[in-house]
Amino acid sequence: MRKSPGQGQSSFRPQKGLGQNFLRQKGVLNQMVVVAEINSQDLVLEIGPGLGSLTQALAQKARRVVAIEKDGRLIPILSETLQGLGNVEIILGDALKLNWSPSMSRGQRYKLVANLPYYITQPIIRRFLEAENPPELMVLLLQKEVAQRICARPGEMSLLAASVQFYAEAKIVDYVSKRVFWPKPKVDGAIIKIIARCPKPKADGEIFFKIVRAGFSQPRKQLLSNLSRKLDLPRGTVEAWLAENRISARQRPADLSLSDWLALAKTLPQPLFS
Repeated sequence: MRKSPGQGQSSFRPQKGLGQNFLRQKGVLNQMVVVAEINSQDLVLEIGPGLGSLTQALAQKARRVVAIEKDGRLIPILSETLQGLGNVEIILGDALKLNWSPSMSRGQRYKLVANLPYYITQPIIRRFLEAENPPELMVLLLQKEVAQRICARPGEMSLLAASVQFYAEAKIVDYVSKRVFWPKPKVDGAIIKIIARCPKPKADGEIFFKIVRAGFSQPRKQLLSNLSRKLDLPRGTVEAWLAENRISARQRPADLSLSDWLALAKTLPQPLFS
């Protein structure tokens, strides 16, 4: 059942523009901590601590928690909620712009755990997966539909799925009812676990993403049309390229697996490099 804010938080009004839907259900909070395998040696980065419920749960298990909050109105609430927890650092700032590295030494292992608003889900995942020092794992609470898109398999692949899966393995751990948030959102959520690939794929990332974006430029159209038009390659060249990788020119981008896209990136026709 959804809980209302505590007495010290009663005057706070969530902003819809910031995607503020705070998780209040203790069972789900604890589940995220367990899924992230938090232990006493871990450094944890949390984005959007909100009212501090997840932060508290993380701090009880982790060595240190660094939480980045964009909404300055929440800082006094967090200070009250997290009072007495000496292993928590709150940083006021935008996680998409903030250089948070001073809080973490270069090369230091860390985990990312967060209840993410929809509007920053994709850029946050991309920023941290592409970082010089990516988290060893991410446990995120997202909108159900977004989580399903990220974890899609051939037949239902999307640009988002291919982009995330290039860097990491992703899986849905559990679904979360919209009733355990305050205020209640319109859709249910899902807990997703993302583990960075080590080592990273050998394919050139710039080439990979250029091909994938071209392939998904019109998702319902066939690969031959999309790749030929967006990469400015003759249809015959594209047909031969696809055939070389045992991919039908009639297939749609959603049908391809990550390994298919990687194979295309590794065998890209030479004229595109000129």
